[in-house]
Amino acid sequence: MKVLLLKEPRETGNEPDQYIKELALCGHTATLIPVLSFTFVGLDELSQRLLEPERFGGLIFTSPRAVEAVRICLQSQSLTSEWDAVKERWNAKSIYVVGKATASLVVDLGLCPMGEDSGTAEKLALIIQQNIPLETLTVYKTSPHPDLEKNITDYFTQQGVPASVAFFSPSGVSFCLELLKSLSGSQLEQIKVGAPPESQAGFVSIGPSTAEALQAKGLTLSCSAEKPSAGHLAQAITRALCDL
Repeated sequence: MKVLLLKEPRETGNEPDQYIKELALCGHTATLIPVLSFTFVGLDELSQRLLEPERFGGLIFTSPRAVEAVRICLQSQSLTSEWDAVKERWNAKSIYVVGKATASLVVDLGLCPMGEDSGTAEKLALIIQQNIPLETLTVYKTSPHPDLEKNITDYFTQQGVPASVAFFSPSGVSFCLELLKSLSGSQLEQIKVGAPPESQAGFVSIGPSTAEALQAKGLTLSCSAEKPSAGHLAQAITRALCDL
Protein backbone atom coordinates (compact mmCIF):
# COMPACT_ATOMS: atom_id res chain seq x y z
CA MET A 1 0.00 0.00 0.00
CA LYS A 2 1.09 3.57 -0.66
CA VAL A 3 1.56 5.75 2.42
CA LEU A 4 2.08 9.51 2.31
CA LEU A 5 4.15 10.78 5.24
CA LEU A 6 3.79 14.50 5.86
CA LYS A 7 7.13 15.07 7.57
CA GLU A 8 10.70 16.07 6.84
CA PRO A 9 13.16 13.25 6.10
CA ARG A 10 15.73 12.25 8.69
CA GLU A 11 18.45 10.32 6.95
CA THR A 12 21.49 8.86 8.69
CA GLY A 13 24.46 8.62 6.36
CA ASN A 14 23.33 6.56 3.38
CA GLU A 15 20.44 5.03 5.32
CA PRO A 16 16.89 6.05 4.35
CA ASP A 17 14.50 7.62 6.80
CA GLN A 18 13.51 5.17 9.53
CA TYR A 19 9.79 5.57 8.77
CA ILE A 20 10.33 4.50 5.17
CA LYS A 21 12.34 1.47 6.35
CA GLU A 22 9.79 0.34 8.93
CA LEU A 23 6.85 0.74 6.55
CA ALA A 24 8.74 -1.18 3.84
CA LEU A 25 9.24 -4.05 6.29
CA CYS A 26 5.45 -4.15 6.64
CA GLY A 27 4.98 -4.21 2.86
CA HIS A 28 4.15 -0.53 2.32
CA THR A 29 5.69 2.03 -0.02
CA ALA A 30 6.11 5.35 1.75
CA THR A 31 6.81 8.80 0.38
CA LEU A 32 7.99 11.72 2.48
CA ILE A 33 6.88 15.29 1.81
CA PRO A 34 8.43 18.00 4.04
CA VAL A 35 5.68 20.11 5.55
CA LEU A 36 7.40 22.61 7.81
CA SER A 37 10.05 25.25 7.45
CA PHE A 38 11.84 26.28 10.63
CA THR A 39 13.30 29.60 11.72
CA PHE A 40 15.46 29.53 14.82
CA VAL A 41 14.98 32.34 17.34
CA GLY A 42 16.30 33.27 20.76
CA LEU A 43 19.64 31.57 20.21
CA ASP A 44 21.68 34.19 22.07
CA GLU A 45 19.55 33.68 25.16
CA LEU A 46 19.71 29.90 24.72
CA SER A 47 23.52 30.03 24.50
CA GLN A 48 23.67 31.95 27.76
CA ARG A 49 21.41 29.50 29.58
CA LEU A 50 23.31 26.47 28.31
CA LEU A 51 26.43 27.76 30.08
CA GLU A 52 24.59 28.33 33.37
CA PRO A 53 23.52 24.86 34.57
CA GLU A 54 23.60 26.05 38.19
CA ARG A 55 20.48 28.13 37.46
CA PHE A 56 18.34 25.08 36.67
CA GLY A 57 17.37 21.71 38.02
CA GLY A 58 17.39 20.06 34.60
CA LEU A 59 16.53 20.29 30.91
CA ILE A 60 13.51 19.23 28.86
CA PHE A 61 13.94 18.84 25.09
CA THR A 62 10.50 18.92 23.48
CA SER A 63 11.50 17.92 19.93
CA PRO A 64 14.45 17.10 17.65
CA ARG A 65 14.30 20.70 16.43
CA ALA A 66 14.98 21.96 19.95
CA VAL A 67 18.11 19.81 20.05
CA GLU A 68 19.15 21.23 16.69
CA ALA A 69 18.85 24.73 18.15
CA VAL A 70 21.35 23.75 20.85
CA ARG A 71 23.70 22.27 18.27
CA ILE A 72 23.55 25.47 16.20
CA CYS A 73 24.40 27.53 19.28
CA LEU A 74 27.40 25.39 20.08
CA GLN A 75 28.71 25.48 16.52
CA SER A 76 27.90 28.99 15.34
CA GLN A 77 29.08 30.72 18.50
CA SER A 78 32.18 28.55 19.01
CA LEU A 79 31.02 27.34 22.40
CA THR A 80 32.44 23.82 22.09
CA SER A 81 35.10 24.24 24.77
CA GLU A 82 32.67 26.00 27.13
CA TRP A 83 30.10 23.25 26.55
CA ASP A 84 32.65 20.55 27.31
CA ALA A 85 33.28 22.29 30.61
CA VAL A 86 29.61 22.35 31.69
CA LYS A 87 27.90 19.35 30.10
CA GLU A 88 28.80 16.98 32.94
CA ARG A 89 27.22 19.46 35.33
CA TRP A 90 24.06 19.16 33.21
CA ASN A 91 24.37 15.35 33.32
CA ALA A 92 24.33 15.55 37.09
CA LYS A 93 20.80 16.89 36.71
CA SER A 94 17.72 15.42 34.99
CA ILE A 95 17.61 15.60 31.18
CA TYR A 96 14.16 14.73 29.79
CA VAL A 97 12.95 13.93 26.27
CA VAL A 98 9.68 12.62 24.85
CA GLY A 99 10.71 10.25 22.05
CA LYS A 100 13.56 8.13 20.79
CA ALA A 101 14.46 10.44 17.89
CA THR A 102 14.98 13.35 20.29
CA ALA A 103 16.86 11.12 22.72
CA SER A 104 19.32 10.01 20.05
CA LEU A 105 20.15 13.62 19.16
CA VAL A 106 20.53 14.57 22.82
CA VAL A 107 23.03 11.74 23.29
CA ASP A 108 25.04 13.21 20.42
CA LEU A 109 25.37 16.39 22.50
CA GLY A 110 27.05 14.36 25.22
CA LEU A 111 24.02 14.32 27.50
CA CYS A 112 22.23 11.40 29.14
CA PRO A 113 18.46 11.72 28.61
CA MET A 114 15.58 9.92 30.26
CA GLY A 115 11.91 9.57 29.39
CA GLU A 116 12.38 8.52 25.76
CA ASP A 117 9.80 5.74 26.11
CA SER A 118 7.13 8.07 27.48
CA GLY A 119 5.80 8.75 23.98
CA THR A 120 3.79 11.87 24.82
CA ALA A 121 4.25 15.07 26.79
CA GLU A 122 1.41 14.02 29.09
CA LYS A 123 3.12 10.74 30.00
CA LEU A 124 6.47 12.47 30.40
CA ALA A 125 4.84 14.87 32.87
CA LEU A 126 3.97 11.86 35.05
CA ILE A 127 7.67 10.96 35.18
CA ILE A 128 8.77 14.46 36.14
CA GLN A 129 7.99 15.38 39.73
CA GLN A 130 4.97 17.63 40.21
CA ASN A 131 5.03 21.25 41.30
CA ILE A 132 8.41 22.00 39.76
CA PRO A 133 8.60 25.52 38.33
CA LEU A 134 9.32 25.58 34.61
CA GLU A 135 11.12 28.22 32.59
CA THR A 136 10.35 27.93 28.88
CA LEU A 137 12.28 29.31 25.96
CA THR A 138 11.02 29.32 22.36
CA VAL A 139 13.94 28.47 20.09
CA TYR A 140 12.19 28.00 16.73
CA LYS A 141 9.10 29.03 14.80
CA THR A 142 7.32 27.07 12.09
CA SER A 143 5.88 28.04 8.73
CA PRO A 144 4.79 26.02 5.68
CA HIS A 145 7.60 24.52 3.63
CA PRO A 146 8.06 26.66 0.49
CA ASP A 147 7.64 23.65 -1.82
CA LEU A 148 4.72 22.09 0.05
CA GLU A 149 1.99 22.80 -2.54
CA LYS A 150 4.19 21.76 -5.48
CA ASN A 151 5.30 18.53 -3.79
CA ILE A 152 1.79 17.43 -2.80
CA THR A 153 0.45 18.34 -6.26
CA ASP A 154 3.20 16.30 -7.90
CA TYR A 155 2.51 13.36 -5.61
CA PHE A 156 -1.21 13.15 -6.41
CA THR A 157 -0.52 13.69 -10.12
CA GLN A 158 2.13 11.00 -10.34
CA GLN A 159 1.02 8.44 -7.75
CA GLY A 160 -2.67 9.04 -7.23
CA VAL A 161 -4.50 8.57 -3.93
CA PRO A 162 -2.46 6.96 -1.15
CA ALA A 163 -3.88 4.25 1.08
CA SER A 164 -2.95 6.32 4.09
CA VAL A 165 -1.89 9.87 4.93
CA ALA A 166 0.12 10.26 8.15
CA PHE A 167 0.32 13.60 9.96
CA PHE A 168 3.15 14.34 12.37
CA SER A 169 2.15 17.59 14.06
CA PRO A 170 -0.82 19.89 14.61
CA SER A 171 1.00 22.44 12.43
CA GLY A 172 1.15 19.86 9.67
CA VAL A 173 -2.62 19.46 9.89
CA SER A 174 -3.12 23.22 9.67
CA PHE A 175 -0.78 23.67 6.72
CA CYS A 176 -1.78 20.58 4.69
CA LEU A 177 -5.43 19.76 5.14
CA GLU A 178 -6.99 22.52 3.07
CA LEU A 179 -4.33 21.98 0.43
CA LEU A 180 -5.14 18.27 0.30
CA LYS A 181 -8.84 19.07 -0.04
CA SER A 182 -8.29 21.51 -2.89
CA LEU A 183 -5.92 19.22 -4.77
CA SER A 184 -7.68 15.89 -4.35
CA GLY A 185 -11.33 16.94 -4.38
CA SER A 186 -13.53 13.85 -4.28
CA GLN A 187 -10.42 11.70 -3.96
CA LEU A 188 -10.10 12.93 -0.40
CA GLU A 189 -13.32 11.06 0.41
CA GLN A 190 -11.61 7.84 -0.66
CA ILE A 191 -8.97 8.36 2.00
CA LYS A 192 -11.58 9.32 4.60
CA VAL A 193 -13.98 6.44 4.14
CA GLY A 194 -11.91 3.67 2.56
CA ALA A 195 -13.58 3.71 -0.81
CA PRO A 196 -12.47 1.50 -3.77
CA PRO A 197 -10.39 0.88 -5.81
CA GLU A 198 -8.08 -0.15 -2.96
CA SER A 199 -8.37 -0.48 0.77
CA GLN A 200 -7.57 2.67 2.67
CA ALA A 201 -6.15 3.13 6.16
CA GLY A 202 -7.26 6.75 6.01
CA PHE A 203 -5.85 9.51 8.17
CA VAL A 204 -3.20 8.55 10.70
CA SER A 205 -1.56 10.56 13.47
CA ILE A 206 1.80 10.20 15.20
CA GLY A 207 0.33 11.08 18.59
CA PRO A 208 -2.59 12.44 20.60
CA SER A 209 -2.01 16.16 19.93
CA THR A 210 -2.01 15.58 16.18
CA ALA A 211 -5.05 13.30 16.52
CA GLU A 212 -6.93 16.07 18.33
CA ALA A 213 -6.01 18.54 15.58
CA LEU A 214 -7.43 16.20 12.92
CA GLN A 215 -10.60 15.56 14.90
CA ALA A 216 -11.04 19.30 15.45
CA LYS A 217 -11.21 19.60 11.64
CA GLY A 218 -14.07 17.11 11.60
CA LEU A 219 -12.04 14.18 10.29
CA THR A 220 -12.34 10.59 11.43
CA LEU A 221 -9.02 9.20 12.56
CA SER A 222 -8.26 5.69 11.34
CA CYS A 223 -5.46 5.03 13.79
CA SER A 224 -2.78 6.66 15.90
CA ALA A 225 0.69 5.43 16.80
CA GLU A 226 0.93 4.18 20.37
CA LYS A 227 4.26 5.99 20.66
CA PRO A 228 5.95 8.50 18.31
CA SER A 229 8.28 6.05 16.61
CA ALA A 230 8.61 4.57 13.12
CA GLY A 231 7.88 1.05 14.33
CA HIS A 232 4.74 2.00 16.21
CA LEU A 233 3.38 4.00 13.27
CA ALA A 234 4.05 1.16 10.82
CA GLN A 235 2.29 -1.28 13.14
CA ALA A 236 -0.73 1.01 13.54
CA ILE A 237 -1.14 1.48 9.77
CA THR A 238 -0.73 -2.24 9.12
CA ARG A 239 -3.34 -3.13 11.73
CA ALA A 240 -5.75 -0.55 10.32
CA LEU A 241 -5.39 -2.01 6.82
CA CYS A 242 -5.86 -5.55 8.09
CA ASP A 243 -9.04 -4.55 9.91
CA LEU A 244 -10.69 -3.25 6.71
